[in-house]
Parts: sequence; structure tokens; C-alpha cells
Amino acid sequence: MIIIFFFVAHWFTSLFFQTFFLHRYASHRMFTTSRAWERVFYIMTLVFQGSSFLNPRAYALMHREHHAYSDTEQDPHSPHFVRDVFQLMMMTLRTFKDHEQRLKAPEARFGGHYPEWPVIDRIGSSIASRLFFGVLYTVFYIVFATEWWMFLLLPVHYLMGPIHGAIVNWCGHKYGYANFDNNDKSKNTSPFDFLMLGELFQNNHHRYPNSANFGKRWFEIDPVYPVMKSLHYLGIIRLRKAI
Repeated sequence: MIIIFFFVAHWFTSLFFQTFFLHRYASHRMFTTSRAWERVFYIMTLVFQGSSFLNPRAYALMHREHHAYSDTEQDPHSPHFVRDVFQLMMMTLRTFKDHEQRLKAPEARFGGHYPEWPVIDRIGSSIASRLFFGVLYTVFYIVFATEWWMFLLLPVHYLMGPIHGAIVNWCGHKYGYANFDNNDKSKNTSPFDFLMLGELFQNNHHRYPNSANFGKRWFEIDPVYPVMKSLHYLGIIRLRKAI
């Protein structure tokens, strides 16, 4: 049970900071916050993403390109131009690395308004950091795993961030229903998206990209939105009105 608890905890904490900090804040600026809290969220993203830490600047630039060119050949991760999800992950990785290593100059309209902390970016993206977290996960399993099959979960820990992204980009643009005609293939994969914390309401999100609540119909529940509302009422963040 300890291993299952650890896996579930890592899945949802990593996913939370990917959607809350990298997606809703870095990419879309759905809320504002103080410099101090931004640094807290930055550190928490590093800690909970661990070996799969994603550079916020690179994430924001790639995601803005995705919205601008959704499901066209210029989309950095549309599932409609590859054979399988593994090719999708490799295509995404190439674009992400170009932005992370500043090998690709972004279009002017995609730049700016994302958090940067060079020292944390260097640490989190380093091979040493990724190996350090990978070793921590492995040691935890060696100590607490009681069945051999539990070790099959370890690769998911190592690649948690990219796996979350692949699920959202693949399923959210191939399977489900559409509330809106967005001139792309975005879908709401499930009306009850607890597994991906609202990220699979892709059709809604592409219609209203600056809305902090990804659920748009009465039965669509975005689990992260109530957390953001609570942080707003506590004065930790300030939600912005969607344009």
C-alpha cells in the first residue's frame, strides 16, 4: 500500500503543478501572484515533478504555439500527424528542447509574460538533478516494494511530466465529445476528468484559453478550479477575468 500511495501522490502532485503553474500561470497567466509566491510555486514544481521537471519558459512557448496552430502541421504536438503516442512524445521533446536550449527563436507574439528563474531552470533540467530524483524513487521502491510488479511503475515516476503531456495531447485531440467548433480536433475526453485534473477538457480550453475553469457545462468538473478559487480568497493568487 505504501508504494501505491506514493505513486498516486506523485501522479497528482506532479500533475497539479503542471496544470496550475506551467499551464494556467506560465502559459496563460490566468492569475497573478507575488514574486515570493511565484518562487514558492517554482520550487514546488521542481520538487514534485522531480526527474521530469519541465522548464516553464519552454513549456509556455510550446503551449502558445500549440494554441495558435492547433491540429495543423505547425502544431508542436498534434496527434494527427504521427503514427502513435511514442512519435508524439518524440516530436514534443524536440520542440521543447529547442526552446529550453534557446535553439529556436519564438515568434514575437509568443514571447514574454512567463516566469524565469535561471538557477532553478539549470538545476531542474540538469542530468545530475534528473538522476538524483531517479535514484530517490528507486531507493524508495527497494525499501518499500513488496511485489516484483511494483517496480514496473518506476519508469512512470522517471517520466511523469512527459507522460501527463502525452495523455492530454493524444486523448484530448482524438477521443471524446465537443461542446464548441474550434476549427480543430480538440475534444473533451471525459465529463468527469479527475484522472488528469481537468486537462482533458481540451475542447473547452481551446474555446476559452484564458478561463481558469476548464469545465463549461454543469456536469463538467475541473478539480483544480476550486483550489485556485481558495487561493484567490486567501490572497495568495489573484484570478484574472477571462478575455
